[in-house]
Parts: sequence; C-alpha cells; structure tokens
Amino acid sequence: MLSVIVFLPLVACAALLLVRLRDRTYIQVWIAVAAADLLLVLVAWLGFRTGGGLQYEQRLRWIPGAGVSYHVGVDGLSLPLVALTCLLFLAVAVHSLGEERRVRSYVCLFLFLQTVCLGLFAAQDLILFFVFFDLSIVGMFFVIAGWGHGERGRAAALKFFLYTFVGSLALLLGFIGLYLAATPHTFDLVELTRADPLAGRGAYGALVLLAVGVGLAVKTPTVPFHTWLPPAHTEAPAAGSAILAGILLKMGTYGLVRIAMPLLPASWRDYALVFIVVGAVSAVYGALVALAQTDFKRMIAYTSVNHMGYVVLAAGAAGVLAGTDAGARALAVTGAVTQMVSHGLITGALFLIAGVLHDRGATYEMDAYSGLAGPSPRLAAATGVAAFASLGIPGFSGFIAEFQIFTGSLASQAVATAVAVTGIVITAALFLRALRGMFLGPVRLPSSVGANGFRDLATAETLSIVPLLALALVIGVAPRLLLDVVEPASRVLVGLVSR
Repeated sequence: MLSVIVFLPLVACAALLLVRLRDRTYIQVWIAVAAADLLLVLVAWLGFRTGGGLQYEQRLRWIPGAGVSYHVGVDGLSLPLVALTCLLFLAVAVHSLGEERRVRSYVCLFLFLQTVCLGLFAAQDLILFFVFFDLSIVGMFFVIAGWGHGERGRAAALKFFLYTFVGSLALLLGFIGLYLAATPHTFDLVELTRADPLAGRGAYGALVLLAVGVGLAVKTPTVPFHTWLPPAHTEAPAAGSAILAGILLKMGTYGLVRIAMPLLPASWRDYALVFIVVGAVSAVYGALVALAQTDFKRMIAYTSVNHMGYVVLAAGAAGVLAGTDAGARALAVTGAVTQMVSHGLITGALFLIAGVLHDRGATYEMDAYSGLAGPSPRLAAATGVAAFASLGIPGFSGFIAEFQIFTGSLASQAVATAVAVTGIVITAALFLRALRGMFLGPVRLPSSVGANGFRDLATAETLSIVPLLALALVIGVAPRLLLDVVEPASRVLVGLVSR
C-alpha cells in the first residue's frame, strides 16, 4: 500500500502528460488524485499499530553492489508527515483552481513533487532518501522560476537551488561516511541503526555529523543557513510557498530525528549543545527579523525560521542525558514532531492567505492595506485564526507542540529554553501588528484593486484554507489522535540516542 501512496501522483503526472484536456480539467484530475492519496493514507492510519515499529514495509533490490535498496516503511515519526503531505497537496490543488498559466505543466510539477515528498518520508535507505531530497530541490526550482514573480522569481529560484544543492552534497558526504563505517557496507537505515557503526569513533563520527548536520540545516533552514528562504518564499506562487514551508522545510528537521539522532547517537550526545544553541538562536532571530518586515509574505517566511528553531532545540535537548530523564527527552521529541505537523498546517494556510492578498492587490506590503475586515470578513477571520494559532495560544496544535518542546527541554536546558520562549512573545507582537494594520481602521486598498473592490475569499480559497485551520484546532483540542502515534516512536528514538 505504501508504494501505491508514494507513486500514485507520479503515475497521474505521466498520464496527464499524454493527454490533452481543458485547463480546469487538469486541476480537477489533480484534486481527485490528491483526494484518493489522502484517503489511502487515512486507511493506512486506521490500520497502523501504535508502538508496532516500522510498518507497511517493502524492500526490493535496487543497486545491490553498492548496498542500496528500495526500502520503504513508516513509523510514528514519519506517518504523521506522510498524512500532512497528502493533506497539504490536496489543499494546494483546490486553491489552484483559478490558475491559468501553463496549467498542465503546473499540475504535473506538483504531482511530481508530491511523490518526491512522500518518498522521502517513507524512505528507509540513505540513498533513496537522498534521491528524493535532491529531486525536491529540482521540482521546487521549476515552481519558483516558472510561476514566481517574473525575473525576481527566477533569481530567487537560482539562489534556492544553489544553496540547497550545496547542502545536499554535504549530506551525501555524510551518508557515504556512514556507509564506509558499516560492516558490511550498507545504506539501509534499519541495519545502520542496529549496527551503530560509528560507536567509539569520536573524530570520524563528528565529521559525519557535521556533514549531515550542515546538509539538513540548510534545508530546515536554521541560522546562519537561512538566507535563501525569504526571497524564495516572497517570489514563489502561493501554492509553491505553502508546499515549501509546509513540507520541504520538514525534510531537514525530519532528517535530524530519522538519520542524525539514531545513526550517530554518541556524536549527537557530544554535540547536542551546538544544536540547542542553533535552535534557540534561530527561534529568537527568526521572530525578531519577522517583526521588522513590512512584507506580509516575507514576515511569514521568517516565522518559519522561528518555528523550526523550536524543533532543533527539542532535538538537541533530547541528546542531553545529564540532568534529565528519558520521559523528558521523549516529550521533547514528541513536541518536535508535533511542531512539524502543526507548522505545516498553520503556515501552509498563512501562505495561501498571502496568495489571496496578492491576487487581489498585486502586493504583499502590509502598509498598502487597511480595514480589510469590512469588505472581506471571511479573509479577516481566517487570517486571525491562523495568526493566533501560529503564536501558540491554547486550543490549537501550536500550543500542544510548544508546550511539549519547552517542558521536555527545560529540565536540562533552562537557559536556552528561556531564551527560545521569548520568541513566542515577539511572534505575538508581529502578528497582532499585522492584524491591526491590515484589517482594522478605515479601508485602504492598493491602486491595483479593480472597480469591484476587494473580494472576500472565494469558495475554492475557503475550501483550501479552512480545513487546514480546522485540523490545527482538532489537534489542539484532542491531541491524542496524533500523540498516540508519535509517542511510542519518540520513546524508541530516545532509547537509541542513549545507547
């Protein structure tokens, strides 16, 4: 079943390349395929045995001479991200019903990206992981360059590609280092986790962790590897930004919990403080720079640096054994995975909202808008809900995630956690400022708004944004639906790091 989930969008992409349809029909087929994939994931979720380890596993010989196999499977760390991927791609497909530029290429590119993202989260082989990791860079490059904002979009796409491709090369070096250390040589994640090939090899393990850590930090992105992110988001189309923030950034943080922590446990413990510092700095820096922005979309982009900083902080805290216990470390890991899901839902919705603003007013500048709550109450309500959810108020998934991260990290890293918590206050300030300036007061609109005025959310826009926020609310009110899947895998991961 898992291989069907992964490759169904790619099969649909190949089929659409062979037929000629009306533009809207391409998007309707995309919606149908995305909905079918999400349904398959829901079936897999219902059949998933919590605490049962790796499930829906499939292994085929691929490059046997190099120890490479097609090995896929999901556990409590990856299944939530597979489900998030299918849901967010469906939301983006619905949101794209109004797209008119080179629609067949646009649809096929996103179907390709969906397979790539699903494949990465399901991969249980380092080379398979790397292939999907690299292909995601290629797919997003064409999305930004082809459907972004003109020449600036192409420049941002080039910067994105160069940054993340260099990071992927560092990642590949780290994978090769793991392969060479294993006896027998293999790239299989399960076998490498069992063997712990770098145990007792301090300097060698540190170099491998450096390579893997840099490659994943660029993708996350963390300070100081974040500079590609704001222009990529600002110049990308709304659908591209939603997938970039909601899914592609998670490839970096997922790589930390899937690869760096279980495969390099001794090195992770030795250098956990580095990741803790990087996470805390990213959390505060991302919030401060977001506060200084006048561009709504760029502001949201910097809040991603802030939120991913919390994830890195939690992962680092899970590697500190002194002054804490396994329960606290597992809580930090559970919070990190929950934050990945929460950020994908909320920030995905925020970027789709930013796309609505640009469609109406042809600008993301917050000073160009005022009093939008009057002509567009549904947009104002959705933006308000998304903003409060993003800053982590109780009742939404962000609170559940951040509460677990800070509680799990506080025991061993009180100072770093206290520093990171200030990011919440700054995030609250920047979102409240944006809401006050754009939606309250007298109506002020950009000159590009037509004679019909500023339109409220259309049906397709509502159907793409509201379900994401509704699920963030469901997780915030009834978190056991997610935590029952994540917690057993978090405990296993903490046990591996403690070896």
